Amino acid sequence: MYLARTPFLLQTILPGFEWRIATADPVLYLTFDDGPIPELTPWVLEILRRYKAKATFFCVGENVRKHPEIYRQILQDGHTVGNHTYNHLNGWKTADETYLENVQECAHWVQSKLFRPPYGRLRRSQRKELSSQYRLIMWDVLSGDFDPTITPQKCCDNVLSNARPGSIVVLHDNIKAAENLRVVLPAILEHFSGKGYRFDAIPEK
Repeated sequence: MYLARTPFLLQTILPGFEWRIATADPVLYLTFDDGPIPELTPWVLEILRRYKAKATFFCVGENVRKHPEIYRQILQDGHTVGNHTYNHLNGWKTADETYLENVQECAHWVQSKLFRPPYGRLRRSQRKELSSQYRLIMWDVLSGDFDPTITPQKCCDNVLSNARPGSIVVLHDNIKAAENLRVVLPAILEHFSGKGYRFDAIPEK
């Protein structure tokens, strides 16, 4: 179960996380979790280039190790990157020491002060430790592209109906999301470009 738009109450009772960027400017912050992978990330980069859009890629360290050339292209294209652990660990199911070591292993491959926990799941103790080293980036709009039970159109509606100035939108450059992402990403860029929006990367500071 997940919500396409993160409730304001949830945002207020979970301190230490960044859910959106406070602004009245027409700007969206597209983020991509789980890559880079050769089957999808190069396509994402090409679509972003077409719209002169910048984004933030929360990379799994193991994937960066396997595909360093794609990671370099992300940086060369002017996008920002973030740490998404080395093995895509669930913080609720992982001992603190193991989890933090995994984050540090990812940091060897992904040099960034941005961190997003896989599944959005992080224990309070893990959050406390990581918040001294990273900006903990969450989201206020979840596309649901990872969900094989929803249609690409529903995925589009999740974003088009809920995004607003400053929204951090979650997408995924992984195999499971590919079918939905190939529809939703061009749709988001086309729709919001037509409304005068720009697409920025989340800055590290």
